[in-house]
Amino acid sequence: MRIGELSRRTQIPIRMLRYYEERGLLTPQRAPSGYRHYQEADVEQATLVSSLVRSGLPTRLILPLLRDRQLDPMDGDETDDGDDDLVALFAAEFARLDSQVKCLSLSRNAVQQHLRRLRATRVSHGPTGT
Repeated sequence: MRIGELSRRTQIPIRMLRYYEERGLLTPQRAPSGYRHYQEADVEQATLVSSLVRSGLPTRLILPLLRDRQLDPMDGDETDDGDDDLVALFAAEFARLDSQVKCLSLSRNAVQQHLRRLRATRVSHGPTGT
């Protein structure tokens, strides 16, 4: 598929898909004409990358995360477990995301409770508020 179709299927702007490619987060094949050609698996990868970017994960951390996902477990562990800096960065990101999830859950629950009250009030007073 070409970049326009990938954009439509993922709801990710073409400019952003090109940015992901520049950063090495997507690697489409190139036709002799220079057009990008994406595989079906790129739909899932682009969606994951977009989600990670929107959650605030820096692209410098997304790349090793994607590489790790592509490793074949049967090949053994090819990751460099001795990279303490990378481990510390991912641990900090995990803690930040965990904090965001807790904050979002609290906010979601508050909005949900308020919405229930609004709906209950609307039902008890009728649709016109009388």
